[in-house]
Amino acid sequence: MLPDRDAAEEAAEALGERFAIDEQPRLVRDALAGEDDAEDAQWLVVLRDEAGRLDPGELDEFAGEWDGWREEP
Repeated sequence: MLPDRDAAEEAAEALGERFAIDEQPRLVRDALAGEDDAEDAQWLVVLRDEAGRLDPGELDEFAGEWDGWREEP
């Protein structure tokens, strides 16, 4: 979860480079409840790791570098 689209786009690109993932992460806008303004939205960088090869701690650290955080479904 990242604070804006620019950060999300940059983070998605950096994810592929740092973690050598095959799948391009998907960007999803997550508007805050009751808010219509584009400024009041967070962006999710959606990445599936069904094989479980990515370390959650490393992903937490990575998200923090972009002023974001990691969430699991």
